[in-house]
Amino acid sequence: MSRRTPQLPSWLPVDPYIMALIGTVVLAALLPASGTTADVAGGASTGAVAFLFFLYGARLSTAEAVEGLKHWRLHLTVLACTFVAFPLLGLASRGLVPYVLTPQLQSGFLFLCLVPSTIQSSIAFTSIARGNVPAAICAGSFSSIAGIFVTPLLAAALLGNSGGGFSADALLKIGVQLLLPFVAGQLLRRWIGGFLARHKKVLGYVDRGSILLVVYTAFSEGMVAGIWHQVTPARLGALLAAEAVLLALMLAVSWFGAKRLGFGREDRIAIQFAGSKKSLASGLPMASVLFGAQASLAVLPLMLFHQMQLMVCAVIAKRRARDPLEFPEGAGVREAAPVG
Repeated sequence: MSRRTPQLPSWLPVDPYIMALIGTVVLAALLPASGTTADVAGGASTGAVAFLFFLYGARLSTAEAVEGLKHWRLHLTVLACTFVAFPLLGLASRGLVPYVLTPQLQSGFLFLCLVPSTIQSSIAFTSIARGNVPAAICAGSFSSIAGIFVTPLLAAALLGNSGGGFSADALLKIGVQLLLPFVAGQLLRRWIGGFLARHKKVLGYVDRGSILLVVYTAFSEGMVAGIWHQVTPARLGALLAAEAVLLALMLAVSWFGAKRLGFGREDRIAIQFAGSKKSLASGLPMASVLFGAQASLAVLPLMLFHQMQLMVCAVIAKRRARDPLEFPEGAGVREAAPVG
């Protein structure tokens, strides 16, 4: 009799990249960069962030973005979930200080509520649930673009001094490290877009490697400054509970709110998955610029929320896939979007 290899349940997606992030955090805890090594890592991290946003700009197809504007009501709904409903719930979390969250964790919790939505996972779950995949692609893309401009502005307005002090110098860093590389990527797209498309897989590793470098630098600074003594197991459990409530509320708001606005089933699925998510890939580099030495605590809520949203949305997507399809009266039967 052959021995079966133990496997995790299909409904429990443990993202390998999350495991790499956790490994990076452990490495920073055991071997934090300090002195000259910290200076070198910090410079490399700054360059990595700029390169990431250059790639974001170079990959964006202006023609596809213009085409996606035709479904403007859906995109406005997703943007409202991402940059209005989420921030309002983040502001409400101030009532959890100091009994549930520390001021530093609450700042990270609020920052989590300000970052843009994801693209890849929103598309994947929308496809599994037989939703409007093209709408999910455009909604995630628009949210990511808007986040480059909106997230720093919201952080400056709502986080204040808790975000490391938003001065003219901090805003200049945002412009130099985030906005200028993004614009440069857009301007050079016509010459380098084909190259990026041909080497998409390799550049994906570059993306993820750059983010791991940002995480290592941020958590090394936190270890050297001794800020991790502020996070007890009880506080960590309270943070997870607060994030579970946040995710449940946004899943409900995006689903039932879209129904109230008159969207059909396929559109509601796209709105729910794009409107309830937060992007780790966009949030981590932004946090390194916005929070400086306090970035390690600021990104902890985002890292935990990212894995939580994957696990919960995987279950929801598979249940939605079993729902009967809705068709307008007199319409022919259409094939569901392929799973991929």
